[in-house]
Amino acid sequence: MIATKQRKYWLDTMIKIAEPVLSSLAQRKLKEKLPTEFNSHRSQFAYLEAFGRLACGIAPWIELNDLKGEEEQLRSKYEQLMMDSLDAATDPNSPDYMDFITKGQPLVDTAFLAHALLRAPNNITAKLDDRVRNNLISAFKKTRKTANCSNNWLFFSAMVEAGLYLLGDQEYDKMRIGFAIHLFKIWYKGDGIYGDGKDFHWDYYNSFVIQPMQVDLIKLFEQDSPHYAELKPIILNRAQRYATILERFIAPDGTYPAIGRSLTYRFGAFQLLSQVALQQFLDEQLQPSQVRCALTAVIQRIMEAPGNFDENGWLRPGLYGYQPGLAEGYINTGSLYLCAAVFLPLGLSPENEFWSAPNAKWTAQKIVSGEDIEADHAIND
Repeated sequence: MIATKQRKYWLDTMIKIAEPVLSSLAQRKLKEKLPTEFNSHRSQFAYLEAFGRLACGIAPWIELNDLKGEEEQLRSKYEQLMMDSLDAATDPNSPDYMDFITKGQPLVDTAFLAHALLRAPNNITAKLDDRVRNNLISAFKKTRKTANCSNNWLFFSAMVEAGLYLLGDQEYDKMRIGFAIHLFKIWYKGDGIYGDGKDFHWDYYNSFVIQPMQVDLIKLFEQDSPHYAELKPIILNRAQRYATILERFIAPDGTYPAIGRSLTYRFGAFQLLSQVALQQFLDEQLQPSQVRCALTAVIQRIMEAPGNFDENGWLRPGLYGYQPGLAEGYINTGSLYLCAAVFLPLGLSPENEFWSAPNAKWTAQKIVSGEDIEADHAIND
């Protein structure tokens, strides 16, 4: 696909995924329309999962202010849908009022929703009216009933508190933020990889949760502590390294290793690579254009598989098409919308090098084609 068409392809794909969720929720009809038959024992959580995860991915694009023409009209439309959806999800009188209070899963997806507020501070968070802002604060605080677990869930608690901070609540809990950052410092395994708790798991949770949230939390709160300021370059260096590894996972045909839990989040597995591209701290060996081309290949390969969507446009469980056997027992239709996290670079202007530079081979393509490239090296911190 030529470079000039790739942004439109990404945008069209993101909107195809987002439209059923945000249009239904903005009309307060998400609970009426979202399919809940798959793993129906998890249906009560599906609505917040779909909304929080989608919002986390689409937020940087909504935050972008220098668009023009058709894309700006579309962005403005989805900004309004997002604001209406936030109201519908948190208004206790709404038929789509979501479950924030049950112990367990609601903490996870409230955290993804809070991450969206962090990723769009001007065009979402700052534009909330007082009523919706207060409803969000109330909803976020309800998730404190869930006790911290010694794994990636620590970052869910931390991100919810960051959301409260962004909403102007003076009672946000700094200890939950510090606890997550401190323990994951201890759980670092080396060469850009953290354990999910004390143990190492070969999966994509360093990209689904751990490092994207850790990076944004340390950036948000670095001024609160000299210790955070010292940790920031270390955390960013590790994130940069893991993003480099993710790029190397992408084969010449756009496939990648199907390892570990939650494979049905599809290209959400590349959230960290997308975030490092968005925040423009890729390793100097990686051209932004090669990352764009690599991620485009991943998105295309998955989207071309038949069966990703049902007849009404809702995602179905699988990696390449409908593959319900890949879904763990905690997966429902709403869970699948974490795939939207791959679209973070849409928050970069079309004129940015990521979008404007000519196509470039990614690492696996270069090696397979016989190109002589610099050897890969671990980091030693």
